[in-house]
Amino acid sequence: MAKAQKFRLGELLLQEGVISHAQLDEALNQQKQSGRKLGRVLVDTGVVTEERIATAIANQLGIAYFDLREKDPEPHLVGLLPETMARRFRALVLAEEERQYLVGMADPSDIFGFDEITRALKKDVTLAVVAEGQLLASIDRLYRRTEEISGLARELQNDLGNSYVDFLGQGLEATAEDAPVVKLLQSIFEDACQIKASDIHIEPQESRLQIRFRIDGEMHLQTEVDSRVGPALVLRLKLMSGLDISEKRLPQDGRFNVRIKQQSVDIRLSTMPTQYGESVVMRILAQNSGLLDLARIGMPAQMLESYRRMISHSYGMILVTGPTGSGKTTTLYASLSTLNAPNTKIITIEDPVEYRLAGISQVQVNDKIDLSFARVLRSTLRHDPDIVLVGEMIDSETAQIGVRAAMTGHLMLSTLHTNDAISTPARLLDMGVPQYLLATTLLGVVAQRLVRVVCESCKSPYSGTTAERNWLRVELGDAADSAPLWHGRGCSQCNGSGFVGREAIYEMLEMNSVLADALNRSGTQEFIRLARQQMVGKTMRSHAVARVLAGQTTVQEAMRVSTQIDE
Repeated sequence: MAKAQKFRLGELLLQEGVISHAQLDEALNQQKQSGRKLGRVLVDTGVVTEERIATAIANQLGIAYFDLREKDPEPHLVGLLPETMARRFRALVLAEEERQYLVGMADPSDIFGFDEITRALKKDVTLAVVAEGQLLASIDRLYRRTEEISGLARELQNDLGNSYVDFLGQGLEATAEDAPVVKLLQSIFEDACQIKASDIHIEPQESRLQIRFRIDGEMHLQTEVDSRVGPALVLRLKLMSGLDISEKRLPQDGRFNVRIKQQSVDIRLSTMPTQYGESVVMRILAQNSGLLDLARIGMPAQMLESYRRMISHSYGMILVTGPTGSGKTTTLYASLSTLNAPNTKIITIEDPVEYRLAGISQVQVNDKIDLSFARVLRSTLRHDPDIVLVGEMIDSETAQIGVRAAMTGHLMLSTLHTNDAISTPARLLDMGVPQYLLATTLLGVVAQRLVRVVCESCKSPYSGTTAERNWLRVELGDAADSAPLWHGRGCSQCNGSGFVGREAIYEMLEMNSVLADALNRSGTQEFIRLARQQMVGKTMRSHAVARVLAGQTTVQEAMRVSTQIDE
């Protein structure tokens, strides 16, 4: 039985030839200054990977190294160790042998942790080494609440019996913490946040209630439960959102806030009457200011420099275009986060307000009381703003007021639904914006899409099909034949999809005197010709190919997004 053993990591890595004396000395100095563990310092500074450290420890101690990227342990084994203990001691139950359990630990020198785990499992324990990053990712994925959600749904179903329960009449507010419906919703939110879902869909079917999550742009079934659970969930969600619980014939929109693992999460909710009951979609908006940073949104360095210069203007209009769910709001809020300062007055007009930023006045439009984009925008200009963000140029009136506001000394940021940057001015002209005003106020247009990112755990080279090489040849010429291509084989870390997360691809049309003159004098045809010349090699397609060559996405994924653009 392999037990926890004490060792000095620095000496061990030296003996194994993983690091040099100079690298160890530098890491020890940084450790003293930061207080971080030596292994974390070495990984963060790029000296060595977590996997290499784990392999070296395994070799030195004569125990196994378990690569969690290749295979997940069985969920029923993982569940033998409580999640709190797994996170505290950085451990997972990997396998069950005749008289003992194989347990993976990121730090096999943790004797106290080893003893606690042995007592909790009530069986002898043999240790293996696992990389800490892999282990934490596995904990997030394996300690999901699918069984808990199904169990709570069955409990709620039993409570409902053969009829629906009026939760208002049962004193829901007074016993919220004990109500199965509240526990069920809490588990759904925690599970969705743990696997980084962007949306939760609660969809009534003829005989079942379907709960699905959208992860990296694709739908995944979470669970199916008895259809009688649906009305109870919808009722509770309406109460949380302050919606009219008696109205079931019309769509409603609302929002509320929940706290998941010490993090504040905004939930944007929309209901819609369907054939078998009310369907609910909830957008998860984690209030994480780190996401609202221009340097982290994935814009190419040269384009980012031009964009920063563009948003530094004191007046004019900047538009971000793309389909729903392409990351436009993230780009705009990252821009506001950069511009936000005590000496700058910023007002936003949105439907809905997605992120809340301190120091900014944010207005939610409400068509029910005729609080439209255009009406709020007219009032906004009397509040002496420096910068105005309009959620969407939704109609002709809003577009014309916005352009005039940009003309009179305000920096105007907004979105528009167009396929690419070049076609955006033509769309505004179609909406009735005067040609001379548009030519003098438009600073630039950013267009974007999202592509899925190849899973680093199962990333491998592949040759590519003839169609894929031909598609690359449009951008790369003959170099496409030798371009390195990567894809994800599918592993436990990406649930077999080969992708983890999404990144944006961008193109930016920056207006100049030549383009402005062409738009003002010659109309759209000459403008489009000159704009295309300016954007050669700077289109979304070019950025998609760059991400393919960098091994960040696949050719197939880049082609899928390119098809959207071409359409």
